[in-house]
Amino acid sequence: QIFTAGIEVSGSLQASRAYGVADEVDYQKQERMRELLRDLENCVINGVAPSSDAQGSGTVRRSMNGILHSISTNRFEPGAGGIPDGDGSGSDELNEAVLNAALRSIWEHSSGGVDTIVVGGSQKRRINGFATASRAYLPDDQVYSDRISVYESDFGVCRVVLSRWVPSDSVLLLDSSRISVMPMQGRSFQYKPLAATGDSISGQVLGEYTLEFKNENAHGVISGLGV
Repeated sequence: QIFTAGIEVSGSLQASRAYGVADEVDYQKQERMRELLRDLENCVINGVAPSSDAQGSGTVRRSMNGILHSISTNRFEPGAGGIPDGDGSGSDELNEAVLNAALRSIWEHSSGGVDTIVVGGSQKRRINGFATASRAYLPDDQVYSDRISVYESDFGVCRVVLSRWVPSDSVLLLDSSRISVMPMQGRSFQYKPLAATGDSISGQVLGEYTLEFKNENAHGVISGLGV
């Protein structure tokens, strides 16, 4: 999938000097790069390739399948398919029993080892809550920590990664050794100048990337969680 963002800076703006900005064109490059990295992260998680003309055409935009769309085997919900009920009045809130049942199922049915849990803000708070009752602090402690960044279970030691693009009712369980975000050869993010019209500097930041997703059975997703 191709990611692009245009830049156009007038000659007057480039000649002026704003506080904190030594070069306006360079500043705009950095801003567009941040935007494209955000868009790339979103597509890696939520992207959907077209069902026809996947290679793209004059009327169909070429796009890549993201992680959520690529997982078809290990899809779990609380209280279904051998997964225990969750917490809360709807029995759908994430708890350790639900998380460990999903991790165990992936471990039993594939050669993969889940080492990364990717969640949005709501489910990250649920995971942090696993240890709320057992936290302890000493009198001279000056920092209060209320987070879990690594979750160690019988079926894998998992980094817990926060992403704003994961749906609020979902938890991704991934084997990071089988996932790569790859640029086409010579097509990693870069700046290309364009022909200027009038008194301006024009260009674009572009890159072309795809998701390399190996052994779909080594990953999983828990969805339908209460928020």
